[in-house]
Amino acid sequence: MHTGRGVVVIGAGVSGLTTAICLAEAGYQVSVVAEEADLNTTSCAAGAIWGPYLSQDERVLPWSDETRQILLGLAADLGATGVRSVHGLEAARVPTTPPAWAAPLPGYRTATPGELPAGFSNGWWYSAPLVDMPVYLRYLRGRLDATGTAVEQRTVDAFSEAATPDKVVVNCTGAGAGKLTGDASIMPTRGQLAVVENPGVDEFFCEHDESRLPIYYLPHGGQLVLGGSIEPGRWDRAPDADVARQIVAQCATIEPRVAGAKVLDHRVGIRPNRPKVRLEHERIGALDVIHNYGHGGAGVTVSWGCALAVTRIVAALGDR
Repeated sequence: MHTGRGVVVIGAGVSGLTTAICLAEAGYQVSVVAEEADLNTTSCAAGAIWGPYLSQDERVLPWSDETRQILLGLAADLGATGVRSVHGLEAARVPTTPPAWAAPLPGYRTATPGELPAGFSNGWWYSAPLVDMPVYLRYLRGRLDATGTAVEQRTVDAFSEAATPDKVVVNCTGAGAGKLTGDASIMPTRGQLAVVENPGVDEFFCEHDESRLPIYYLPHGGQLVLGGSIEPGRWDRAPDADVARQIVAQCATIEPRVAGAKVLDHRVGIRPNRPKVRLEHERIGALDVIHNYGHGGAGVTVSWGCALAVTRIVAALGDR
């Protein structure tokens, strides 16, 4: 056990839980404060296929690769973790160069014209980790509980409400970071998905286009997750019936069997979009604060890499 200052993590979504686990398992005395916890967090609504979509930030690729290796290790215990490796196709409607991160992945190859859905110009196959978020969040919470870390559910309106100066504060508040920090670059972006009975799909499909409503479907055994929506500035998390119908209809244009699948659930989350991830130390009054937010739709993809980076920063701060 470290004898230095303790750490308070604000936020209990995938970033907050993963960060708290890394710190607690490294020997730090950790506590978590969060407005929402477990399956009520916006992380539960993530489609959660690994993919470093914020690659204009040069730190994202190393963080993503660290995370991918850890997720692949967790896939060995699918029943407990909800993590599996799935093969599938990513495709673009206009001629597009595949992202650099794709080529090193298992099973990577370019798609033949006959493998592309109608209206798509090119694509590429690969295998990547896919995460069943309700199962995974329960796994993370159980792993954190095993360290003896306390989780307190309450709203934090200022960092001084979370901790005294003898503790380090880690800010993993996602879209809520805009209000907490005054960061005007955070753009809350609503995303909705549908969960249906899997009609026999065992490969994923993702549309490579961040400028429009993205089409994707992700197989989780007996369930198929369908997406999605991109709605900047919209905060409400009640499922929108019109958006839900649009999601099912657009996925059915790629995989017709989806049209008749029984709908099991609707999930809505708020992506914390930002031009770059904010992962840095800041001195705020008497407090040492480490920010870890702004991951957009890549929160799961960079989660372990960012958590390990935070742990290194905490270690560098020492007892000062």
